Amino acid sequence: MRFSSLVITNDPFDVIQLKDTSNGILVEIYSMGALINGFYVFVNGQLHNVIDGFVSPNAALKEITYGFKSAKLAPFVCRMANGQFNIDGRYYTIGKFYLGDHAIHGLVYDALFEVINLYADEHACSVGLRYRYNGTDKGYPFPFELLVNWKLEANQKVTVTTTVMQQGTVPIPYSDGWHPYFMIGTGIDDCTLQFNSNKQVEFDERLLPTGITISDHRFEQGTLLKDISLDNCFLLDASVPAKCTLSNHLMDLHIQPDKAYPYLQLYIPPHRNSIAIENLSSAPDAFNNDMGLLWLKPNQHYIFSTSYTIKQRNNG
Repeated sequence: MRFSSLVITNDPFDVIQLKDTSNGILVEIYSMGALINGFYVFVNGQLHNVIDGFVSPNAALKEITYGFKSAKLAPFVCRMANGQFNIDGRYYTIGKFYLGDHAIHGLVYDALFEVINLYADEHACSVGLRYRYNGTDKGYPFPFELLVNWKLEANQKVTVTTTVMQQGTVPIPYSDGWHPYFMIGTGIDDCTLQFNSNKQVEFDERLLPTGITISDHRFEQGTLLKDISLDNCFLLDASVPAKCTLSNHLMDLHIQPDKAYPYLQLYIPPHRNSIAIENLSSAPDAFNNDMGLLWLKPNQHYIFSTSYTIKQRNNG
């Protein structure tokens, strides 16, 4: 059979390998955070990981809050001002991780997901993972369930689909996203970035949205990232299919979110070896500024999906 899906270790948590046996393409999924830790493709005859991931599962346990590599972002994304929000005058204060004064990157980035299915046939392979958040953080006492499905198919395409549902009695606030870092065989300074947006979300000095968008046309036709610093959020153009392409002389990485992810957060770390390209359902601090904030109704499913496709330019 062309594709395979299996758990290759369960120490200290389940690690799942998705494989296209026809060409050796591998995808590595950690059940911790349901995150992608590897997407291996051949470049000039050598296997290259386009994900800037962890060296081991144990390293992920220890280091997830250092950069939040590939982290699942829920039920809020990026920064939440002072870790606080209010609903009808009642204030809630997040109890989990803070960067400076602000809560950051949600509550499930280190959650241990359960593997609920493995699937493979001649056309694709996948893994399904589930996590039930029980409202344990004092600042978000609203239970919900996450289902995350990672799928590898032909043409070096990986798709991640998240389904969320809550079974309470009233709507609850929610944002969804991912925090993967990509490296495509060179430093970021040698890469070009293109995506369909001419609107940047304006940030204040705290890196929190002011509530308005400003004009930014740099990336519509593609821009070399050399000498560009990014820790910014953009609103994708809803009138055209959403896409983002990171390119160099070796390959093109095509990222295609569905309409449930209208925001694109970008971050280049100081080492400039990789770039975080984060598909988000809302802007940062949405619980306070309402930019894209969802209210999950009881017993309704909400679905978010993004695909990543690699196309080599030189695979000699």
